[in-house]
Amino acid sequence: MSETITGAEMVIRALQDQGVEHIFGYPGGAVLPIYDALFLQDKVHHILVRHEQAAVHAAEGYARSTGKVGCVLVTSGPGATNAVTGLTDAMLDSIPLVVITGQVPTYLIGSDAFQEADTVGITRHCTKHNYLVKDIADLPRILHEAFYVASNGRPGPVVIDIPKNIQFESGPYARQADNQHKTYRPKVEGDPARIAAAVELMTRAQRPIFYTGGGVINAGSGATKLLRELAALTGFPVTSTLMGLGAFPASDPQFLGMLGMHGTYEANLAMHDSDLIIAVGARFDDRITGRLDAFAPHSRKIHIDIDPSSINKTVKVDIGIVGDCAHVLHEMVRVWKETAPVIDKSRHAPWWADIARWRARNCLAYRKDGQFIKPQYALERLEALTKGRDRYITTEVGQHQMWAAQFLHFDEPNRFMTSGGLGTMGYGLPAAIGVQIAHPDALVIDVAGEASIQMNIQEMSTALQYRLPVKVFILNNEYMGMVRQWQELLHGGRYSESYSDALPDFVKLAEAFGGTGIRCDKAEELDDAIRRMIDTPGPVIFDCLVDPAENCFPMIPSGKAHNEILLGDAVADIGSVIDDKGKALV
Repeated sequence: MSETITGAEMVIRALQDQGVEHIFGYPGGAVLPIYDALFLQDKVHHILVRHEQAAVHAAEGYARSTGKVGCVLVTSGPGATNAVTGLTDAMLDSIPLVVITGQVPTYLIGSDAFQEADTVGITRHCTKHNYLVKDIADLPRILHEAFYVASNGRPGPVVIDIPKNIQFESGPYARQADNQHKTYRPKVEGDPARIAAAVELMTRAQRPIFYTGGGVINAGSGATKLLRELAALTGFPVTSTLMGLGAFPASDPQFLGMLGMHGTYEANLAMHDSDLIIAVGARFDDRITGRLDAFAPHSRKIHIDIDPSSINKTVKVDIGIVGDCAHVLHEMVRVWKETAPVIDKSRHAPWWADIARWRARNCLAYRKDGQFIKPQYALERLEALTKGRDRYITTEVGQHQMWAAQFLHFDEPNRFMTSGGLGTMGYGLPAAIGVQIAHPDALVIDVAGEASIQMNIQEMSTALQYRLPVKVFILNNEYMGMVRQWQELLHGGRYSESYSDALPDFVKLAEAFGGTGIRCDKAEELDDAIRRMIDTPGPVIFDCLVDPAENCFPMIPSGKAHNEILLGDAVADIGSVIDDKGKALV
């Protein structure tokens, strides 16, 4: 049965009907009717951020740590344009969001009215879909349809731009029994013949590897369980992209660690030397493949992805399977069990021997230094002192992000939130706020750099307002570390504008917001300082002063192949020299 309510009330009612408990936003004139409707109910809780970009990142953290659709409410003009970075971040990392933006009244659109912007035009290329609501009769359908589009198929952000007069108008609203899009029907079941062919290829491989990505996590806990089951059945090694960390347990001996530009030596050489790659929920992006014409030159390739446009987009594959990872992995497990292939383990023995030799290089080794805390050591201690807790990690972007991926270990999905495709500095703190809202009793830590954290440092105010005990763990090397590293290695040591001069006193800054600040510059004091950070009940900024000259290795320079990997000098004094078969010359 329908009832007649205003457009603003429809927005709130639809959020309630979709089971939304939290929405992140910032009010303004063009959305005041919706904020008034929010005020008159108590089911949807609004989190007031200090910047609209942060609202979207917070919704991303919420979505990625729960598997739910994240929701955002911002005003027109600058409110909407400030959200564009977050929208692009969510688009590239396949994060399901519904972002509601205010718009000037329909009769003013196109007149350059106060705080008018062409939100639909601006966001067309950074959203999965967007809507401009022109008729109150369309609003209920659009609101529910947006949740379907955002969360089905390859997830992504959806924008609903609602003119102010539509928010005031009244019309019929009924709870939607079916909110599917009339034409958008993503294929979730993989082609049986292709699945059978893929399994047959897997039974014959001598040097196989699973290459897994964020799509496995997006497909839900069923997909991660099935990945683990299939890996156990086959005995194949597994590697992961940055976005896929946690889909397969880091503690499992079959796991080779992260691959790609700052991935492990063993993962990258295994990809290069493999004869079969099974890509699951990964998209062969440039940070993974390196030089395309030298990428896995001797391998056949199976690609499982729910987005048909991803198949053969970057790397030509032998078998492309379009479908949801959970459905396809379920069928692969079933077919494997039904065919019951007899796998001669001796056939894979040389492959595992190669992997063991690569692992023995200990590619993450670093030289300890009495003068400075090494950033790797700081994260090793953070891992040791937080392991086993109900812990979620977010990051900013830079060296600290890569060190976090290397030294913090994740055995479960949805525990590591980072900006992958866009590489957005300023992502981590608002994302941590979103995670903490979703998991109020968990330990939530943003691993940050002193440059990145300043991008959205104002969100400490949000953390204090809502009494969110997020911890910001800054690896402070006084540089834009990754920029400095590239300038050292690739630009002759010309450190153009990468030194962070005039840094704030982060302890005083934390205290100015009403939180707690901790500084540590001595390795022998680090454990006690980390324990204090963990035990402090409110928000904390931890300023860990680390070696300003430390570089992040391993590293595949841009445009190079997996077997042209650079290693740190603690691994081998000439560890950057690799022969044409991918073996280090020691």
